[in-house]
Amino acid sequence: MDNHSGVGVIDKAAAILSALERGPATLAELVDSTHLARPTVHRLALALEHHHLVGRDASGAFVLGRRFAQLAASVNEDRLVSAAQPVLAVLRDRTGESAQLYRPHGDERICIAAADRPVGLRDSIPVGTTMTMGAGSAAKVLLAWADPERLHRGLAGARFTAADLERVRARGWAESAGERERGVASVSAPVWGAAGTVIAAVSISGPSERLTVRPGQQHAGAVTEAARQLTEVLQRTVVA
Repeated sequence: MDNHSGVGVIDKAAAILSALERGPATLAELVDSTHLARPTVHRLALALEHHHLVGRDASGAFVLGRRFAQLAASVNEDRLVSAAQPVLAVLRDRTGESAQLYRPHGDERICIAAADRPVGLRDSIPVGTTMTMGAGSAAKVLLAWADPERLHRGLAGARFTAADLERVRARGWAESAGERERGVASVSAPVWGAAGTVIAAVSISGPSERLTVRPGQQHAGAVTEAARQLTEVLQRTVVA
């Protein structure tokens, strides 16, 4: 396969990224594997790091950056939405509450699918609505497994703490009552992508008077089961 496009800087950047597909690498190891000059590798690796296409691990070695997980999430969104609609409908019918699917959108979250409770008092979130990452159970789920930089930004001014997110990671779901909006409660669970990152959050939401201040006691099982089903759909799609 010809790896030369005729655009030198692109070819060299691609060579660095290809080398990092095999795992973390020091600058010296990248020079050795790409056969590029050390100053060139250093300059391009730093430029790629600036755009989050390259990152660093705990030892300081270069690794593929978080931008690839974000791009993969965008690619997966269409099939995630198509798979989500029937799952959300079942979740709505099982819990009697409106169900939503959120994914990160910059420093906010966006509703990409929803199934509303048809009658009675309900929390209706139209598809396309952007919401804060500083309050609500879905925000907790999306931040609990986020990279350190996003986590730090999300906690600034949030209505929950790092200790709250540690509890979310321990039990695998989040709940809130009156956190995002007075009188509204919710339960959320993570949808995992093929790269081992949380790419979305499945939620139900409704009035606190019906869901109570501990909505997870009633509905955590149903919400986590819906999230598991969507995770399996994505895993099967990748394997196929």
